[in-house]
Amino acid sequence: MCDDFTAADNDAQLGGAAVTRRSFGAMAGAAGLAMLLPAPANAKPISGKDVTIDMPDGKADAYFVAPATGKAPGVLIWPDIMGLRPAFRQMADRLAQSGYAVLVVNQFYRSVQAPFLAPGESYDQPEVRAKIGPYVKALSPEGTVRDALAFTAFLDAQPQVDTKRGLGTTGYCMGGPMVFRTAAANPSRIKAGATFHGGGLVGTQPGSPNLLIPQMKAQLLIAIAANDDARAPTDKDTLRANFAAAKLPAEIEVYAGTMHGWCPPDSRVYDAAQADRAWARMLALFAKSL
Repeated sequence: MCDDFTAADNDAQLGGAAVTRRSFGAMAGAAGLAMLLPAPANAKPISGKDVTIDMPDGKADAYFVAPATGKAPGVLIWPDIMGLRPAFRQMADRLAQSGYAVLVVNQFYRSVQAPFLAPGESYDQPEVRAKIGPYVKALSPEGTVRDALAFTAFLDAQPQVDTKRGLGTTGYCMGGPMVFRTAAANPSRIKAGATFHGGGLVGTQPGSPNLLIPQMKAQLLIAIAANDDARAPTDKDTLRANFAAAKLPAEIEVYAGTMHGWCPPDSRVYDAAQADRAWARMLALFAKSL
């Protein structure tokens, strides 16, 4: 998961200098064209809207987008630690263009509405980490399960969602464990999941994400950043063993040369080629499983 070690890794990758809000903003402006994600071939017309969802713990703000006509399999997206923002709306739109009804959520709704970062702010900055820290502390595994059940129920209640087909879920960074908890909490509906540079997937305490695998009925894609793997090189082996013991298919791969956070297009370590490869593997999983 994103932490001080990850920030230091990213600084080293980018030349060793800490990035200020002003310099990050300049970088983001220069990379603006790269942040426009390519549309898929034969992209479907889509329709999106902001939504507010009644939750057991309050009201959650989210973005829902789906093909403009017909019904489609539903997908729940858990963002990274910087939350629901334009980059994740772009990613949701792109997935909808490929034929999915997509809900991307503000997992921090108990504390703040999204977006909660100003242009140029990044988790790599100490003051931003201090700002987000209390939002993270307000989350719990039990709360995530309640949220997962409410969000998947919202998807199934939408007329654009084909409830005869399974649901999918994806998560980035801290969203990785949320994918596991979602799949374990609603195994009758969640048939596919994908995590990208997910943090904290392996543990030994009761309720650790990897120990929830026997409760799942989903096939998973787990795309691991190279520097995350370097810090925890046995995690991938533990995950493979856990999935094998549960007799669940799982594609688990370390993406060479990538840094934690390489998938969202507004990340300063965004790797377009590897992000597109991971995206293609996700689409292949969804086409097979949903």
